[in-house]
Amino acid sequence: MIELGVNIDHVATIRQARRTYEPDPVWAAVLAELAGADGITVHLREDRRHIQAHDVERLKQTVQCKLNLEMACDTEITEFACRLKPDQATLVPERREEVTTEGGLDVLANQDTVRRTVQALKEAGISVSLFLDPVSEQIAAAADLEVHAVELHTGAYSLASGRQQQRELRRLADAGRQIRRHGLQLHAGHGLNYRNVAAVAAIPEMRELNIGHSIVSRAVLVGMEQAVREMKRLMVGASGAPSSPLSDAPL
Repeated sequence: MIELGVNIDHVATIRQARRTYEPDPVWAAVLAELAGADGITVHLREDRRHIQAHDVERLKQTVQCKLNLEMACDTEITEFACRLKPDQATLVPERREEVTTEGGLDVLANQDTVRRTVQALKEAGISVSLFLDPVSEQIAAAADLEVHAVELHTGAYSLASGRQQQRELRRLADAGRQIRRHGLQLHAGHGLNYRNVAAVAAIPEMRELNIGHSIVSRAVLVGMEQAVREMKRLMVGASGAPSSPLSDAPL
Protein backbone atom coordinates (compact mmCIF):
# COMPACT_ATOMS: atom_id res chain seq x y z
CA MET A 1 0.00 0.00 0.00
CA ILE A 2 1.54 3.31 -1.04
CA GLU A 3 1.70 5.90 1.73
CA LEU A 4 1.43 9.69 1.69
CA GLY A 5 3.68 11.82 3.86
CA VAL A 6 2.34 15.38 3.99
CA ASN A 7 5.07 18.00 4.35
CA ILE A 8 3.70 20.94 6.34
CA ASP A 9 6.77 23.20 6.14
CA HIS A 10 4.98 25.86 4.14
CA VAL A 11 2.22 26.25 6.67
CA ALA A 12 5.02 27.44 8.92
CA THR A 13 6.37 29.60 6.06
CA ILE A 14 3.12 31.59 6.11
CA ARG A 15 3.33 31.94 9.88
CA GLN A 16 6.95 33.07 9.82
CA ALA A 17 6.16 35.78 7.25
CA ARG A 18 4.60 37.69 10.16
CA ARG A 19 6.57 36.04 13.00
CA THR A 20 3.27 35.30 14.67
CA TYR A 21 1.45 32.22 15.97
CA GLU A 22 -0.82 31.39 13.03
CA PRO A 23 -1.37 29.32 11.02
CA ASP A 24 -0.20 26.60 13.36
CA PRO A 25 1.54 23.75 11.50
CA VAL A 26 0.49 21.33 14.25
CA TRP A 27 -3.17 22.06 13.52
CA ALA A 28 -2.45 21.46 9.84
CA ALA A 29 -0.84 18.14 10.70
CA VAL A 30 -3.86 17.03 12.69
CA LEU A 31 -6.19 17.86 9.79
CA ALA A 32 -3.91 16.06 7.33
CA GLU A 33 -3.89 12.97 9.53
CA LEU A 34 -7.68 13.05 9.89
CA ALA A 35 -7.90 13.17 6.09
CA GLY A 36 -5.81 10.03 5.69
CA ALA A 37 -2.17 11.13 5.66
CA ASP A 38 0.07 8.22 6.61
CA GLY A 39 2.84 10.49 7.83
CA ILE A 40 3.77 14.07 8.60
CA THR A 41 7.06 15.43 7.24
CA VAL A 42 8.89 18.53 8.44
CA HIS A 43 12.32 19.93 7.59
CA LEU A 44 14.08 21.54 10.53
CA ARG A 45 16.53 23.74 8.69
CA GLU A 46 19.67 25.17 10.24
CA ASP A 47 18.40 28.72 9.57
CA ARG A 48 14.92 27.90 11.00
CA ARG A 49 13.25 29.67 8.08
CA HIS A 50 9.95 27.87 8.63
CA ILE A 51 9.65 24.92 11.03
CA GLN A 52 10.98 25.60 14.55
CA ALA A 53 12.26 23.09 17.08
CA HIS A 54 9.19 23.61 19.26
CA ASP A 55 6.96 22.70 16.28
CA VAL A 56 8.70 19.34 15.96
CA GLU A 57 8.44 18.72 19.70
CA ARG A 58 4.69 19.44 19.65
CA LEU A 59 4.21 17.27 16.58
CA LYS A 60 5.94 14.39 18.34
CA GLN A 61 3.42 14.73 21.17
CA THR A 62 0.39 15.18 18.90
CA VAL A 63 0.39 13.14 15.69
CA GLN A 64 -0.42 9.45 15.79
CA CYS A 65 0.92 8.65 12.31
CA LYS A 66 4.60 8.50 11.30
CA LEU A 67 6.67 11.61 12.00
CA ASN A 68 9.42 12.08 9.40
CA LEU A 69 12.10 14.66 10.19
CA GLU A 70 14.05 15.96 7.20
CA MET A 71 17.46 17.19 8.30
CA ALA A 72 20.98 17.99 7.21
CA CYS A 73 24.00 16.08 8.54
CA ASP A 74 24.42 18.75 11.20
CA THR A 75 25.68 17.90 14.69
CA GLU A 76 23.18 20.10 16.57
CA ILE A 77 20.18 18.83 14.63
CA THR A 78 21.38 15.23 14.87
CA GLU A 79 21.56 15.58 18.65
CA PHE A 80 18.07 17.11 18.65
CA ALA A 81 16.72 14.22 16.55
CA CYS A 82 18.32 11.61 18.80
CA ARG A 83 16.64 13.19 21.84
CA LEU A 84 13.25 13.58 20.17
CA LYS A 85 13.25 10.22 18.36
CA PRO A 86 10.98 10.82 15.34
CA ASP A 87 9.86 7.65 13.60
CA GLN A 88 12.02 8.45 10.58
CA ALA A 89 14.84 10.84 9.74
CA THR A 90 15.48 11.71 6.10
CA LEU A 91 18.94 13.13 5.43
CA VAL A 92 18.95 15.90 2.83
CA PRO A 93 21.52 18.40 1.54
CA GLU A 94 21.08 21.97 2.68
CA ARG A 95 22.40 25.34 1.50
CA ARG A 96 21.45 28.59 3.23
CA GLU A 97 20.88 30.48 -0.03
CA GLU A 98 18.58 27.92 -1.69
CA VAL A 99 14.83 28.52 -1.85
CA THR A 100 14.13 24.80 -1.56
CA THR A 101 16.23 21.64 -1.62
CA GLU A 102 17.94 21.67 -5.01
CA GLY A 103 19.16 18.10 -5.37
CA GLY A 104 19.96 14.84 -3.70
CA LEU A 105 22.47 14.22 -0.95
CA ASP A 106 26.00 13.51 -2.24
CA VAL A 107 26.84 10.44 -0.19
CA LEU A 108 30.05 9.71 -2.10
CA ALA A 109 31.56 13.14 -1.44
CA ASN A 110 30.53 13.16 2.24
CA GLN A 111 30.84 9.53 3.27
CA ASP A 112 32.35 10.06 6.71
CA THR A 113 29.84 12.74 7.74
CA VAL A 114 26.87 10.81 6.41
CA ARG A 115 28.05 7.58 8.02
CA ARG A 116 28.44 9.25 11.44
CA THR A 117 24.98 10.78 11.21
CA VAL A 118 23.34 7.55 10.05
CA GLN A 119 25.01 5.60 12.85
CA ALA A 120 23.93 8.08 15.54
CA LEU A 121 20.33 8.02 14.33
CA LYS A 122 20.21 4.24 14.08
CA GLU A 123 21.65 3.87 17.58
CA ALA A 124 18.81 6.11 18.80
CA GLY A 125 16.31 3.71 17.23
CA ILE A 126 15.34 6.01 14.36
CA SER A 127 14.65 4.66 10.88
CA VAL A 128 16.92 6.45 8.36
CA SER A 129 16.16 7.43 4.76
CA LEU A 130 18.51 9.22 2.36
CA PHE A 131 17.22 11.75 -0.17
CA LEU A 132 19.11 10.94 -3.39
CA ASP A 133 19.15 11.74 -7.07
CA PRO A 134 18.43 8.66 -9.23
CA VAL A 135 22.15 7.92 -9.66
CA SER A 136 23.36 4.33 -9.40
CA GLU A 137 26.60 5.11 -7.54
CA GLN A 138 24.80 7.15 -4.89
CA ILE A 139 22.25 4.40 -4.34
CA ALA A 140 24.98 1.79 -3.97
CA ALA A 141 26.72 4.00 -1.40
CA ALA A 142 23.44 4.31 0.52
CA ALA A 143 23.03 0.55 0.53
CA ASP A 144 26.51 0.19 2.03
CA LEU A 145 25.35 2.36 4.93
CA GLU A 146 22.47 -0.08 5.57
CA VAL A 147 19.82 2.62 5.75
CA HIS A 148 16.15 1.72 5.82
CA ALA A 149 15.03 3.59 2.69
CA VAL A 150 16.03 5.82 -0.20
CA GLU A 151 13.82 8.72 -1.19
CA LEU A 152 14.34 9.57 -4.85
CA HIS A 153 14.56 13.25 -5.73
CA THR A 154 11.81 13.81 -8.31
CA GLY A 155 12.68 17.44 -9.06
CA ALA A 156 14.03 16.85 -12.58
CA TYR A 157 10.95 14.80 -13.47
CA SER A 158 8.61 17.45 -12.03
CA LEU A 159 10.24 20.28 -14.00
CA ALA A 160 10.35 18.39 -17.31
CA SER A 161 7.64 17.92 -19.92
CA GLY A 162 6.95 15.73 -22.94
CA ARG A 163 9.65 13.25 -23.92
CA GLN A 164 12.10 14.65 -21.41
CA GLN A 165 9.65 13.94 -18.60
CA GLN A 166 9.28 10.36 -19.86
CA ARG A 167 13.08 9.98 -19.82
CA GLU A 168 13.20 11.27 -16.26
CA LEU A 169 10.43 8.87 -15.29
CA ARG A 170 12.44 5.96 -16.71
CA ARG A 171 15.45 7.09 -14.66
CA LEU A 172 13.30 7.02 -11.53
CA ALA A 173 11.92 3.58 -12.38
CA ASP A 174 15.42 2.18 -13.05
CA ALA A 175 16.69 3.65 -9.79
CA GLY A 176 13.67 2.22 -8.00
CA ARG A 177 14.53 -1.28 -9.19
CA GLN A 178 18.09 -0.87 -7.94
CA ILE A 179 16.87 0.33 -4.55
CA ARG A 180 14.57 -2.65 -4.18
CA ARG A 181 17.33 -5.06 -5.26
CA HIS A 182 19.36 -3.77 -2.33
CA GLY A 183 16.42 -4.57 -0.03
CA LEU A 184 15.66 -0.91 0.77
CA GLN A 185 12.25 0.75 0.85
CA LEU A 186 11.50 2.99 -2.13
CA HIS A 187 10.30 6.52 -1.38
CA ALA A 188 10.10 9.62 -3.61
CA GLY A 189 9.36 13.30 -3.43
CA HIS A 190 10.02 16.90 -4.50
CA GLY A 191 7.92 18.94 -6.89
CA LEU A 192 5.16 16.34 -7.13
CA ASN A 193 1.67 17.75 -7.65
CA TYR A 194 -1.84 16.77 -8.63
CA ARG A 195 -0.94 16.64 -12.33
CA ASN A 196 2.27 14.63 -12.26
CA VAL A 197 2.01 12.37 -9.20
CA ALA A 198 0.22 9.41 -10.79
CA ALA A 199 3.14 8.18 -12.91
CA VAL A 200 5.53 8.21 -9.95
CA ALA A 201 2.99 6.52 -7.68
CA ALA A 202 2.68 3.76 -10.31
CA ILE A 203 6.40 2.85 -10.17
CA PRO A 204 6.46 -0.77 -8.93
CA GLU A 205 6.94 -1.19 -5.18
CA MET A 206 6.80 2.55 -4.51
CA ARG A 207 6.18 2.69 -0.77
CA GLU A 208 5.98 6.38 0.19
CA LEU A 209 5.62 9.79 -1.43
CA ASN A 210 6.39 12.97 0.50
CA ILE A 211 4.52 15.97 -0.87
CA GLY A 212 4.26 19.44 0.62
CA HIS A 213 4.08 22.62 -1.45
CA SER A 214 1.37 21.39 -3.80
CA ILE A 215 -0.87 20.16 -0.98
CA VAL A 216 -0.42 23.29 1.12
CA SER A 217 -1.07 25.48 -1.94
CA ARG A 218 -4.30 23.65 -2.66
CA ALA A 219 -5.27 23.67 1.00
CA VAL A 220 -5.24 27.48 0.96
CA LEU A 221 -8.15 27.29 -1.50
CA VAL A 222 -10.07 24.14 -0.58
CA GLY A 223 -8.92 23.24 2.94
CA MET A 224 -6.30 20.81 4.21
CA GLU A 225 -8.56 17.79 4.53
CA GLN A 226 -9.88 17.99 0.97
CA ALA A 227 -6.39 18.68 -0.43
CA VAL A 228 -4.97 15.59 1.31
CA ARG A 229 -7.86 13.34 0.28
CA GLU A 230 -7.56 14.38 -3.35
CA MET A 231 -3.83 13.65 -3.40
CA LYS A 232 -4.23 10.33 -1.61
CA ARG A 233 -6.92 9.27 -4.08
CA LEU A 234 -4.68 10.03 -7.07
CA MET A 235 -1.79 8.10 -5.55
CA VAL A 236 -3.78 5.05 -4.55
CA GLY A 237 -5.58 4.92 -7.88
CA ALA A 238 -2.31 5.04 -9.80
CA SER A 239 -0.66 2.37 -7.65
CA GLY A 240 -3.53 -0.05 -8.11
CA ALA A 241 -3.87 -0.56 -4.35
CA PRO A 242 -7.33 -0.73 -2.75
CA SER A 243 -8.50 2.59 -1.34
CA SER A 244 -8.80 3.15 2.39
CA PRO A 245 -12.11 4.32 3.87
CA LEU A 246 -10.62 7.75 4.53
CA SER A 247 -9.37 8.21 0.95
CA ASP A 248 -12.84 7.29 -0.30
CA ALA A 249 -14.62 9.71 2.02
CA PRO A 250 -16.69 12.46 0.36
CA LEU A 251 -14.77 15.63 -0.41
